[in-house]
Parts: sequence; structure tokens; C-alpha cells
Amino acid sequence: MKNSAQIIGLPIISISDGIQIGIVKSLVINPEKGSIDFLTIEHEDWQGSVKAIPFKKVIGIGEFAVTIEGSNAVIDLNEIPIANQLVNKKIKLKNTRVMTRKGELIGEINEYFVDEETGQILGMELKTSNQDAAISSEFVLTYGKDIIIVKEEASKNFLGNIADLDTNVSETEVHPTVVNDNRRAGAANAVESQNDELAALKRKQIDLLKDKIVAKTIYDSKGQVLFEAGTKLTPADITKAQDDSPGTVVEVSMNVEA
Repeated sequence: MKNSAQIIGLPIISISDGIQIGIVKSLVINPEKGSIDFLTIEHEDWQGSVKAIPFKKVIGIGEFAVTIEGSNAVIDLNEIPIANQLVNKKIKLKNTRVMTRKGELIGEINEYFVDEETGQILGMELKTSNQDAAISSEFVLTYGKDIIIVKEEASKNFLGNIADLDTNVSETEVHPTVVNDNRRAGAANAVESQNDELAALKRKQIDLLKDKIVAKTIYDSKGQVLFEAGTKLTPADITKAQDDSPGTVVEVSMNVEA
């Protein structure tokens, strides 16, 4: 499960070409299916047209990059009428108000969460008058440009933890106490697993990049010089790049030589 902020801004890497073809600019929502159908691409050389990747062409969405098989996965939205129509609907979710079908305003969306394997929207984090809460997409009736319409019972089924959006426990078959215990255990395990995976990935990056020579000057996310060309990378240098941003460490990895 990924939230939109974890996807937008990630570098897009073509596996077969070994190049970065741009970064994720936005997520194109299909309101009828409640899913992300396309990722639009930001690239300095593509100012005159809107390029995108169908979500089904995405190989993986990791901590540091989105990967695709090859650059042939990129399409021009102006040439795909259905995709262009979705973009023009401008369904954005974040900062959109949520209302029941009877007109009760229950909150505003802070963030939304996506199954990175299928693109399906799993749920949303809301800011309500009393608290921040999560709500499953199963309660959504309409994804609108200005308002998200949900079922009447939505406000009575807030989730206490964002991680609960990613559970597969059937509440109709399990006693509520058991469900709550499973949710707490599942959330804790999910966080621990994600932390372990991230730590392992960072160690692997350090092993691969240490003692490599930077081929060109690398800048950090604020535009400041991070490494001058010719720098021999140390583990501390690589950690600095990792701490700056996911895109920075990808930029370093693509511009080093033995």
C-alpha cells in the first residue's frame, strides 16, 4: 500500500534501457473504477505534450523509483481519447470534501492510499471536525471533481489506523474483539516489515555505490551541490544522498563509474 505522496515525484526508470525517463507528475484517477489508471510524466523535453504510463505497465513502485519494462510503455495522452478524458475530469481527491448521500459533510481528504500492485484506491485519510480518521473506499459512492459522496454509514465505520486499509480480515466472520486484535498486530507487523525492507535496501545501495566515482556534479533537492564530479563515495556520502530524497540516490546511482 502506498499513499499518493509516496508515488508523486518518484523517478521513473526503464529497466531495459537503464535510463530515467522522467518523474511521476500526477496520478490519473478513474472515478468509475475507483482506481489509478495512469501516471503522468514530468520531463523537461516534453513541454508540448502530456506523456503518461498506463498503471498496468508499471513493474513496481519502490521506495526510490517507479520501474517500467521499457520506454515503449510511455504514451501520448493526446493520442488516447479515453486517457485524455480521464485527465480532463480532474479528479484529485486530496483537499476534497467528503459528504454522505443525504448531505452530511463528514470531513476533507488529507491523503489517499493505493494498492501498488493493482492501482485500486484502498481508502482515504480524512480530517473531520473531531479527529483524523481513515475510511475504506468500499463506502464511496461517487468520486466527483468537487465532492466525494459516501454511504450514510461511512462516519460510523472510521478506521483507527491507516494500516487497517490493507488488511484482508473478514469482519463478518470474526468476532469484533479478534478483528481489533488482528488489526493492531497486523499494523505493527506491517510497519516493522516496511522498516526492515527499507533498511535492507539502503544497506544494499551502500554496498553497490561505496568507493564508486561520481561522474558528474550531483545536486540535492534544494539545488545545492551534494557531490562534486570526481568524488569517491563513502558510506557516509551515500547515507547523505538517501536522507536527502529518493530521487537523489537514484541520480547518484545513475552517474557513477568504477
